[in-house]
Amino acid sequence: MLEEKLREAILNELKRQAANQPQVLKVEGSAEELTVNGKIDLADLVMVIAGSVAGGP
Repeated sequence: MLEEKLREAILNELKRQAANQPQVLKVEGSAEELTVNGKIDLADLVMVIAGSVAGGP
């Protein structure tokens, strides 16, 4: 259950970042396999992961 929530949170955050800056980040794939090309805002990603672990939205 936790692994699923983490996987979904990471995927959603990376796709959100890619949608906000498509010229900087490209994300393709699914929760099973992911191809990422570009810069990732690690602060935002860490915040999403921590929120997922803590039971946040």
